[in-house]
Formats: sequence, C-alpha cells, structure tokens
Amino acid sequence: MSILIKNGNIVTAADNYVADIFIENETVSAIGKNLSVKADEIIDATGLLVFPGAIDPHVHLEMPFMGTFSSDNYETGTRAALYGGTTTVIDFILQKQGNSLYDAFKEWSGRANNNAVGDYSFHMAVTDFNENTCKEIVDLVEKEGITSFKIFMAYKGALMIDDKQMVGLMNEVKQRGGMVTVHATNGDMIDFLIAKHRAEGKLAPLYHYLSQPEITEAEASERFAGIAGYTGCPGYIVHMTCEGALNAVRNNNAKNQKVFVETCIQYLLLDASLYEKNFDGAKWVMSPPLREKKDQAALWAGINQGLVQVVATDHCPFTWEKKLLGKHDFSKIPNGHPAIEHRVELLYSEGVRKGKITMNKFVEVLSTNPAKIFGMFPRKGCIAPGSDADIVLFDHTSTNLLAVILPFLTPSLYNNSTQCSIAG
Repeated sequence: MSILIKNGNIVTAADNYVADIFIENETVSAIGKNLSVKADEIIDATGLLVFPGAIDPHVHLEMPFMGTFSSDNYETGTRAALYGGTTTVIDFILQKQGNSLYDAFKEWSGRANNNAVGDYSFHMAVTDFNENTCKEIVDLVEKEGITSFKIFMAYKGALMIDDKQMVGLMNEVKQRGGMVTVHATNGDMIDFLIAKHRAEGKLAPLYHYLSQPEITEAEASERFAGIAGYTGCPGYIVHMTCEGALNAVRNNNAKNQKVFVETCIQYLLLDASLYEKNFDGAKWVMSPPLREKKDQAALWAGINQGLVQVVATDHCPFTWEKKLLGKHDFSKIPNGHPAIEHRVELLYSEGVRKGKITMNKFVEVLSTNPAKIFGMFPRKGCIAPGSDADIVLFDHTSTNLLAVILPFLTPSLYNNSTQCSIAG
C-alpha cells in the first residue's frame, strides 16, 4: 500500500515548508513539490501541519505500584497515545529487588507482546545492582536492544538504590554504550518528612507536596549529575519539576558534563495550589509533586535554552477508586496521573500558540530529541526519505488531531542502538 500526502505544511525540528510526502512500504519514499506518483490513497493536507509522530519516553503501563496497578494496559495506553499523536512510547520495566533483570524483562514483555497498537520499547529500572545484575546488562544491551537503565533515588525498600550501586551501574552501562536515567529525589529526606507529617496528624494530599520540597529534587539532581560526570556515563533526569534542579544541571553542564533533562507536560501547566482542594488534591498526587509558578517559568526558559531536551508525560493513571485508598492518609494515595493522549495538543495550545516556544522547538522536544537520545533517529523523530512513516496531520486552527498515518503498523522494539548526542 502507498499513500501520498499532498500540500501539507511539513514541520521538523529544523524546517517548515509546504510539500508532498510519498509513503511506500511503511517508510517515507520521497518528499517534494507536486510529486507525480501513483498512490493507493491520496490525502489532501492543505492548511494542515504535518510533523513526525511524537515519542513519549516516559510511560508506566500496567505498572504494579503501592499494592495496585496503573489503570492503562498496553492496548488502552498505546491506543490513547495514537489518538493524541504519540506513535511510540518507552515504558519502564521494574526489577523486583532480589530477582533478576531478565525475570522483569520477561514479565513486561509478556504484558506488551501482541497487545500494543503502537510502537513501543523499554527502559530497564535497576533496583538491585549486584554481581549477577551486572552480568545481565551485557545481554540486555546486545541481545534485547535495551540501552537505557533507570535508577530511583527514592522509594527505599522497593525501588531505591544507594550511591555505591549507582556508581557501579554507571561504570558498567558506560562500557556497554548505554545511558543511566534517574528519578532524582532525596528518598531519605522525603521519608523523614512523610513520617513527621503523619505523626502530627497531617494526612491531607497537601502534605504529599510538603513532604517533597524543592530541595529534595535539587540535591538529588546535583548528586546524580556529579556522579555521572565523574564516571563519564551519559545521564538523563526524568520528570524534572523545579528551578533548583534545573540550576543544578546548568551548573554541572558548565563543566562540560552533559546531563539530559526531561520535564513533563503537567509541570509546565499546573501548580501546587491544586493540592489545597481537600481530598480532590489526590487527583494530582504524583512524584515529584506539582511545583510553583516560578518553576513553570524556569522550565519553559530551560526548553528554549536547550537545558530541557524532552517534554514527556510520566503517564501512570489510577482510577478514582484506587486514589481513595489514601483517603485518610496521603502516603497511601497511589502516585500518578494520565496525560498520554493530551500532551501534544496541550504543548501546542499552551506553548506554540501562546508564543512560549516555536513550532520547530515543539517538534524537537516531542519527537526529534527523544529519538536521538534513545537511539531511534533517523528512523523516527523526523520526516525524511527512509524514515518510518509515523506522521501526524494536525489542524492548528482548532488544535484538532486529524490523523495519524502508520501504514501496516506492527508493534516492535526500536530501542536497539546506542543513544545519540544532541546539540543544545
């Protein structure tokens, strides 16, 4: 099957022009003005924005957490992603402490295989780094194509590793050409504050926010960036929320030690005042929590300065019934929220339309940068001959997504090459 998209306004991270796109065998075959080709289907994209499918490198589908599971599985999660213009997601496999990485890989693959309706890949979260874990990393990189390994600096007893394990993992991952990503918050300090607030009878959702002040994220980000710089391992901080953490990376990168930064759409648009709505504030309980308006301004500036390379979601929804598990104790509210379907339109309406970022920057942080960082470029993240035909048609006059073109889509792993460096 072949498709000809005519007269679309093609937008990439670098360009903006009107042309036709000819698609054959799931890939872009040709781009040009008034292409004279025969196609099985012709789409008139006059007046529409045409850009590469968005990539969300931070989702949690069917994830076990706090005694329950996130409410989207691979079918519903990837379907919602496609409706919102996201054609590829990267989920996090979570190793159980005491078990092997391959046990976790088989568990997550079993959930995803033959269930997803969009393209997907995996990061591996290492929660128990030891001699056996270290040996598994080679095969995960070389045989399974997983090149990004996540660590948690919080959630002691379940996910958190210590600095000794962090250094060991970074040394091993660096040798294999991979990258270490991090949930950068100071778990010990957070646990202390949670216990303090609970002992004082302060149990409302507001105290979830007050148990994770900005310093917990800024300190951990600085520590991670410093250790990454010392080991020489590429680093990536997920879901950054605040000015203090961004400044920690800014100072680190001034020493020519590159740490990539991801923020999420909710941290650009929502603030901590939502936690003051009694138990309704549970809807926005996530970690790290929403911050202040000054942090939103810092993150938008960080995007334009090139300090923030990716806008993701940390999509991890829980039903209201599950949120009610913490009705009488904020520390029992499952952490997470939905965003996979609305990230693209929200970043356009609140970013591009309001003049905070350009259209090229929009495509860069949603698609091109994650493709480069996680080894999918130029197959994904751009519209060019030979790239996957994951293409979004977007009516920018009403911020309506009109179509996502994915001919002959077969869900598969794409995170199978060493990540690329990006400028800025």
